[in-house]
Amino acid sequence: MAAGDAISAAIRNASSGGRPALIGWVTAGFPTREKFLQQLAAVADASDVVEIGVPFTDPMADGATIQRASRAALAQGVSLKWILSELTAGPRPRSNAPLVLMSYLNPLLAYGLERLPEDAARAGVAGFIVPDLPFEECADVRAALAARGLALVQLVTPVTPVERIQMLCAASSGFVYAVTMTGTTGKNVALPPEVLEYFARVKRIATLPVCAGFGIRSREQVDLLAPHVDGVIVASALVEVLERGGDPAEFLRSLR
Repeated sequence: MAAGDAISAAIRNASSGGRPALIGWVTAGFPTREKFLQQLAAVADASDVVEIGVPFTDPMADGATIQRASRAALAQGVSLKWILSELTAGPRPRSNAPLVLMSYLNPLLAYGLERLPEDAARAGVAGFIVPDLPFEECADVRAALAARGLALVQLVTPVTPVERIQMLCAASSGFVYAVTMTGTTGKNVALPPEVLEYFARVKRIATLPVCAGFGIRSREQVDLLAPHVDGVIVASALVEVLERGGDPAEFLRSLR
């Protein structure tokens, strides 16, 4: 099985029914460490894939909402080592939704590339998203993960040149993360025709599923994106649901 096949299959199985797959987000350790596995299970139950955010002090791609959640988790001592330990020792979600860790590069290097893939695979992780790792510098990480069957998802944006989109799509595994806009996560993104054309361009190039992320928070946005992508990533909106004391699974189901 190639790296990321389980992720690709989960997205394709969902999107074959005429709706985009839902990739739900959990900031590990938010709102409390004690509820991490409970929140993970709830989000997994309503998602096709789950993205677990590894808290980091300088999250360059994240807006204020995820920054708040990361600070709260870091204040409780949440680390990559703790996350993998919890996933390994705790009960796995009943859902078959593959787990993808979203981490900046520093925590991965601090953990150690020589032991990270094995420990991540043992914890049930299927792949990684590393937003501050340029393609030109990803060979070591990509090879280490692929050796254990783990995906390294590549990101493209509306301003990525076509030649680079081709390169990133060819290098990605699991899916291609198509960012909806320039800037950070969390803004309520508009979807003008040129953005939808960008998704169509990526879809024509990619052989993997294409999933849209950044700023997706409503049923109307999901319906608009449905003909153009294979999946949608919902992150900041889920954090805000938790901040209000709401039910993340109920919110995700409302997007269907």
